[in-house]
Amino acid sequence: MVANDGWFPDMQPQAVRSACHLDGTVTPDRLQPALQNAMLTVNAELQDWVDEQRSRWGYTQLGDVPAIQVGGESAKLLHYRRAVHAALQADLVQTYRGMAAIATGNKLDRSSDDLQQTAGDYLRQLRNAIADIRGSARCTVELL
Repeated sequence: MVANDGWFPDMQPQAVRSACHLDGTVTPDRLQPALQNAMLTVNAELQDWVDEQRSRWGYTQLGDVPAIQVGGESAKLLHYRRAVHAALQADLVQTYRGMAAIATGNKLDRSSDDLQQTAGDYLRQLRNAIADIRGSARCTVELL
């Protein structure tokens, strides 16, 4: 288990490995710091929102913030895990470009462009999950 700060939920490395479809290339020694970094990244992104939830509404943890329930769990917690997973996967793709850091099925050879595209996809997922936690609109802007 990777303990969090008390507001955000703790994360289980094995559950993260399974949810992110990480193969054996991402060893436990690689996963632990990458997961911690992803948690820190998401926590920092949400710090102002968390401060407001604590001071204005008196919530003591993310699960206390009113949200719809899916499968008996707060949507806020589901979005938080999705954000951490996306941050973790983007970091792994960017950090281990020369390696198959993320399971890719039978396709082991991936070009740098493919990996950059994949990292961008994960970063977009991260932005969407953070917007969902905050309850703010997602915004897609396309340059022409």
